Amino acid sequence: MQLGTLDWSIIAAFFIVSLAIGLWTSRKSGESSKEFFLSGRNMPWWLLGVSMVATTFSADTPNLVTDIVRKQGVAGNWAWWAFLLTGMLTVFVYARLWRRSGVMTDLEFYEMRYSGAPARFLRGFRAIYLGVFFNVMIMATVCLAGIKIGSVMLGISAETTVILVGVITVAYSALGGLRGIVITDFVQFGLAMIGAFWAAIYIVGLPEVGGLDQLFTHPNVSDKLNFIPDMSDPEMYIPLLVIPLAVQWWNVWYPGSEPGGGGYIAQRMLAAKNERHAVGATFLYNAFHYALRPWPWILIALASLIVFPDLDSIRTAFPGADKIDDDLAYSAMLTYLSPGLKGLVVASLIAALMSTLSTHLNWGASYVVNDYYKRFRKPDATEKDMVNVGRISTLALMVLAALFALVLNNALEAFNILLQIGAGTGLIFILRWFWWRINAYTEIAGMFISFAVAIFMNFAYPSLGLPELESWQVLLIGIGLTTVGWLVVTFMTRPTDEATLISFYQKIKPGGPGWDPVITAMPAGTTATGNGNLAFGILAMLLGAMTIYSVLFATGFYLYGNLTGTIVSLAITAIGSIFLWMNRSRF
Repeated sequence: MQLGTLDWSIIAAFFIVSLAIGLWTSRKSGESSKEFFLSGRNMPWWLLGVSMVATTFSADTPNLVTDIVRKQGVAGNWAWWAFLLTGMLTVFVYARLWRRSGVMTDLEFYEMRYSGAPARFLRGFRAIYLGVFFNVMIMATVCLAGIKIGSVMLGISAETTVILVGVITVAYSALGGLRGIVITDFVQFGLAMIGAFWAAIYIVGLPEVGGLDQLFTHPNVSDKLNFIPDMSDPEMYIPLLVIPLAVQWWNVWYPGSEPGGGGYIAQRMLAAKNERHAVGATFLYNAFHYALRPWPWILIALASLIVFPDLDSIRTAFPGADKIDDDLAYSAMLTYLSPGLKGLVVASLIAALMSTLSTHLNWGASYVVNDYYKRFRKPDATEKDMVNVGRISTLALMVLAALFALVLNNALEAFNILLQIGAGTGLIFILRWFWWRINAYTEIAGMFISFAVAIFMNFAYPSLGLPELESWQVLLIGIGLTTVGWLVVTFMTRPTDEATLISFYQKIKPGGPGWDPVITAMPAGTTATGNGNLAFGILAMLLGAMTIYSVLFATGFYLYGNLTGTIVSLAITAIGSIFLWMNRSRF
């Protein structure tokens, strides 16, 4: 695809703005580790919410959605739509608890909640396991999307792509810290959404596609439109709907959708001005993530089934492209855009790519600095030392991610592996706030067992000559073995030290019957007031999810020309919105 002067000017302007923001915020971010990693804990809800959604809108996200739609239809998106339930649980139950904890990172939580050597090990090990190895794998999938975009839309090599994007991203991330990243995210998200919507409108109007009516009636597309999979076919509805809604959302750890919150979502909540801002930020994030963003990607994915009905057609059109799979169809469709719009969309995809990378770089570096370097290597490290190590870690993580990206093939493959590695651990992250018996050994067992099962099922099992399993079956095996394993370990090991449990309860005030033994053990006269809104928070979670799903489906019904479905969905949206607004003081 050839870009003109206007296209390149738009891309160059975007790079200049990103670097300018990094330079502008560099002095403030360098004052302390709290400024570098948490923006001084003084960020407003709307800016943090947009930053969260910008981070999860990576260049690989539309590729992933395209891969899903081409293979499984619109209903296949329940693989990630189901995580809205996790998000709403974080909004109405966990956001306040995280902000109340006052920790620098979510890993610091371990030594607040657990005691002794196991707690120290868990914090230090996960700092490297998540902050480096797991984080690098995630960033590599993001870089992979950039590679595919670069090969199809710009005609540049994989190595050139990761070098160009990596240098700019590291520059403003290392200079501006979280403050620079959050402000840049705001600009990048606006550009990314303008590009996504404009591209969808243009592509649907192409002569090859013929508008919405011809798109939805085309034989390559008409059987891909249902929101719900074919309920008469267990091979469709079990993996696409039942497993995500019944099991996956609460029992699988996935970055950005952690049960109970965590990772860079927790980092944003911890950076909020107060608890209410933490709640508002996570609600805005979930609303934008699930209701605002998906349809432009879905429309382009459906249009690609007309223009590029199979992989051979993509190979024919782009003989020099790297790593051809269904996810490449998104980039392939963007080559049809007009001059100017091409530059805007390419810049928007670069923005999406860089917003995700910058967040993961800062998040990973926060683990390396706060939970490994300062905690175990140099406890007397100065603020200047911590900022410098944070900047060095940012560069190192980017280099590792770029190298790993060169050996991956497609985003869906990486998505499934990440789900399997976290299978069975999600319930731990939910219960640890509300059940005193969860201890450090519980989390250690869950982490190691889930990883071992995922490695065995993905790499050893296929070579044993046993029956081939679907990905959802592998996921259930992982969840079952891991859950049984950590439950056994929990009851075979000693509980967390009583003084630690009492201190945690008094600070966090989580509430619920799971803390009754701890409340009983408190000294006479000790305040033991818990969170009386737990049941209401769960109700709000369900209504919040219903409201956002209704917006998502109302948009789809409107595009499909289904007036009845649109009106019913909007009515449900109104009911849920009114309830949440009238009870906003309780959140």
